[in-house]
Amino acid sequence: MSAFVPGSQQRYLRACMVCSIVQTHNRFLREGCPNCEGFLNLVNSTEAVQECTSQVFEGLVTLADPSTSWVARWQRLEGCVGGVYAVKVVGTLPEEVRQAIEDAGAKYTPRDGTADDDEG
Repeated sequence: MSAFVPGSQQRYLRACMVCSIVQTHNRFLREGCPNCEGFLNLVNSTEAVQECTSQVFEGLVTLADPSTSWVARWQRLEGCVGGVYAVKVVGTLPEEVRQAIEDAGAKYTPRDGTADDDEG
């Protein structure tokens, strides 16, 4: 499936608050997040899409091969699928979603540009 979004649909773009991939609201609803679906469970859940994605994001980068890209390393996207990603995503995940991420063995790092004080 193509990731092309016509201009008339760009107002429906949202970014995943966990991995920052950018897709339309309907694509998140229909297919979920290609990187995070295992713990976000966005498919067919308008509420989950609203809680775990954001319409407020800045900058876009396109990654063809995240495994070899320095931009992927800079944006902490190693292991993610190729696609369009936001540089910064504004929003706060609900605590139960953060817990689900942790329970899945993944590490959540906010994509809003704030430093994670637990590191270091």
